[in-house]
This record gives sequence, C-alpha cells and structure tokens, in this order.
Amino acid sequence: MSNSTKIGKVYLVGGGPGDPELLTMKAHRVLGIADAVVYDRLVSDSVLDLVPAGAARFFVGKQTNNHTMPQEEINALLVNLALSGHMVVRLKGGDPYVFGRGSEEAIELIKSEVPFEVIPGITAAAGAAASIGVPLTHRGMATGVRFVTGHCRADVPLDMDWKSLADPNTTLVVYMGLANMGQISANLMAAGLDGATPVMAVSKATMPDQQTCKATLATLVDTVNARKLKSPALIIIGQVAGLADIIGPEMIAKKGSDDGEIIRSIASA
Repeated sequence: MSNSTKIGKVYLVGGGPGDPELLTMKAHRVLGIADAVVYDRLVSDSVLDLVPAGAARFFVGKQTNNHTMPQEEINALLVNLALSGHMVVRLKGGDPYVFGRGSEEAIELIKSEVPFEVIPGITAAAGAAASIGVPLTHRGMATGVRFVTGHCRADVPLDMDWKSLADPNTTLVVYMGLANMGQISANLMAAGLDGATPVMAVSKATMPDQQTCKATLATLVDTVNARKLKSPALIIIGQVAGLADIIGPEMIAKKGSDDGEIIRSIASA
C-alpha cells in the first residue's frame, strides 16, 4: 500500500453475479490496479482472484444476524483509506446500487470530500435469469419487472404493498428471500396472486455449483426445502418463470432439439 499523502479515490464496483467473465471491462481494469480492496460476502472467489497479490484486502461481509462490520464502520474505512492516499475498490456482488448500499457509501464519501466513481455490475436478477433461461419480461406475459428485498432487520416482519406486488402481469424478483419465502408466498396469495404462478429459485447463479428449483407459488416452500437450496439465492415469481421449460439451458442443450419448434413454442406462449 502506498504511503502517499495525496488523497486517493474510491471505486464502487459491481462484481456481478459471480462468473468473472461477466465483469465489465472497466471493473476488470480497476481491480487489476487497486492497492486496497474492501469486499462483500457475495463476491465470488474467482472474482477475488483478479485482485493483485500485493493489495490489502478487507472483508466486510454481512449475513443475517452476523455483520462482520457495521455499515457506519465500512463507510469510515473507505474514507480513511482514500484519505491515506490509496486507490480503493469497494467490491460488491451484483450492482452497487441494487440492494448494495452503494448509495449510502457514496453519500459518506461526498460528505468527506473523497473522490469516487461508480462502476455498475450485472445485478443478480439479470445474471440469474439469463443463466436459467428466464426472460424478466416477455410480450404477453410480463410487461414489467420489480426488484424487492425479501430480507429485513431481525424480528421485523416484511412490510410491503402486497396487493401491488401481486400483479400477474409483472415479474417479481426477490433478493435474499429464502428465509422469508413462506411469508412472501402466503402474503402474495392472500393478495390475490394465483398459487399456480410459476416460480424459479436460483442459488449461486452463474457459478459452476449453481442450483435451480422449479415450483409454483403454492409449492415454493416445500420444494425449496426438499431441494435444500442454499443462500445466496434469488426467487423469480411470474409467468416468465415457466419459459425455463422452453428456453432453459437444459432444453437448448437437448440433443435433437428442433430449433423451429422451440421458436414456435415461445411465440405461442
């Protein structure tokens, strides 16, 4: 690490869903020249392998009821590293501004007059959906998509506009939703969303050990528990989840698949 007294710079970098080949070229370049990297639990080992051997590493990962470092201390760490002259990469899974607290860190950096730049990443919703063959929107099925968090502070129930979320024409993507999937599915059905609505749950999306689980809203809890899906996981709820049976990786790789038949099936969906 440099001993320069010149103020450094902080890069809020999206590490994407896990596969290092899904990093942006800019993220890859900045990682290669960092001298301090502050990284989250959801950053994959294969992305961390791109960090220079001589760079200082600070793990600040969070999970339910176990925060390695409170957010306020992470903010202070970024400021102090930059004020000490370091080129800092704040490395997050997915995108810094999608459930990544990147904006909280940006506000603190501005208050402390620390130069920073945001480098977006492929958010987990896009990465997971692509890896299992589920489009987040599809003509005639889903005219919109909503990202929500399925996690809240300990012992605090999820407080959402369930009636608004229970829209059959919208794809609902739930981040960090495994722990509360029973509450989520029950509230959506109580708000009017059909229990037969297709659902796909994905664990460790885009990685070699990726797991998927196909269910309906009504069977989500039992199916995920039977599959022993592990966190981090993402839940995609909506009619588009059913397209995994048509354009998912298993169907595309299926020997003897008739491409014309696949196209006709999608068109008539």
